[in-house]
Amino acid sequence: MNTALDDRARSLLKILVERYIADGQPVGSRTLSRASGLELSPATIRNVMADLEELGLIASPHTSAGRIPTARGYRLFVDTMLTSRPLTADGAVAPPQFDAALQPDQPQRVIAQAASLLSNLSNFVGVVTAPRKHGVFRHIEFMRLGERRVLVILVAPDGDVQNRVIVTARDHSLAELVEATNYINTHYAGLSVEAVRERLKNEVDQLRAEISHLMQAAVQAGGEAFSESVEQVVVSGERNLLSVQDFGNDMGSLRKLFDLFEHKTQLMRLLDVSSRAEGVRIFIGGESQVVPYEELSVVSAPYEVDGQVVGTLGVIGPTRMAYDRMIQIVDVTSRLVTHALSQK
Repeated sequence: MNTALDDRARSLLKILVERYIADGQPVGSRTLSRASGLELSPATIRNVMADLEELGLIASPHTSAGRIPTARGYRLFVDTMLTSRPLTADGAVAPPQFDAALQPDQPQRVIAQAASLLSNLSNFVGVVTAPRKHGVFRHIEFMRLGERRVLVILVAPDGDVQNRVIVTARDHSLAELVEATNYINTHYAGLSVEAVRERLKNEVDQLRAEISHLMQAAVQAGGEAFSESVEQVVVSGERNLLSVQDFGNDMGSLRKLFDLFEHKTQLMRLLDVSSRAEGVRIFIGGESQVVPYEELSVVSAPYEVDGQVVGTLGVIGPTRMAYDRMIQIVDVTSRLVTHALSQK
């Protein structure tokens, strides 16, 4: 469907969206006439509104003569009509104390602070995916627990210790476990679990079969241990949605939303999509197909460590949100997290 609009229709749609975002009330033709400053008769405005409604950009609630934007109307507004204010120097968008509160040596604290900041500034829900760990280990050790059961102890460069019990194809002697411990620490310490896995594929013929099998099992366990050692998504401010007018009286929608935040799998998929794009992305009213709720919008951006994208953060709230402000909040928080996590 063609949504090409003339200047008059674009101007009225822009005013309607801005007024509805600000007031939360359906916007009538009389309000549009006063706010537009255009010399248009009520009949002309009604005709334009009818055209916009036919295009699927606005809708008329049953209980009101006014109109409200649809998800498609918000999309057109965000893509072509949004005027974002420059970031203020006085910290109105990014409080200077936040940067000081970040602890670069504690990535998990940075992530939690960022989720809280997003929530507090937006008054909606802040979400942040934790930095993807590459599973680098400094030291590995094998301990015999019993017949065919071995404890694998992995120590990461930051001191994080992960333990995994593996079941081996046959029983291993203490001497074999010591041999495997010494070999892997001598040849592979400081590499990522993925790099070790690749090298083992090429070097397996040079290792005694039983040691090779033991090390491959250990690498598999190590990959699982490191991937599970970090909470994948940090969510802050879910309760803010209880006070959102758009959701407050619809317990069914609220229940679905809280299920989303509880399970987090859908959030991970959505934010993973966002991490593959540059800059701020906006999903409106179920556009993402990952969070298929018409009442929700997501504003997200990736963040980096030393020039590499390692995670994503964003704000989740009603489609009736101040998109210009959300874009600023998400963009600034992304930059702050990037700066904090890239410090050595």
